[in-house]
Amino acid sequence: MMRIYISGPMTGLPQLNYPAFNTAAELLRTEGFEVENPAENPEPECRSWAGYMRLALVQISRCDGLLLLPGWLDSKGARLELHIAQQLGLPVAHHADSMSVAGLRWTTS
Repeated sequence: MMRIYISGPMTGLPQLNYPAFNTAAELLRTEGFEVENPAENPEPECRSWAGYMRLALVQISRCDGLLLLPGWLDSKGARLELHIAQQLGLPVAHHADSMSVAGLRWTTS
């Protein structure tokens, strides 16, 4: 079973964009994927952006692919997550439709 990390913007967005992350996670799980959803992570003890990213980088290393949510390009964290995924050779898909993950195209760079 393929394990997917969900990446996208959070900082400065309403509810930290958790609804978009949780919707994507639900859709992926419905399609049979295992999911690493950073919106489900506990708050790190340091409560800093770096603390959240440390959690994220460990999660990405356990995954087989990365799903990018809309707005990812405006997110420093999502750009870093994409870079790590690419360096690990993970396939990446762009999730433009919050209603479906069927037919995602996974690409490697």
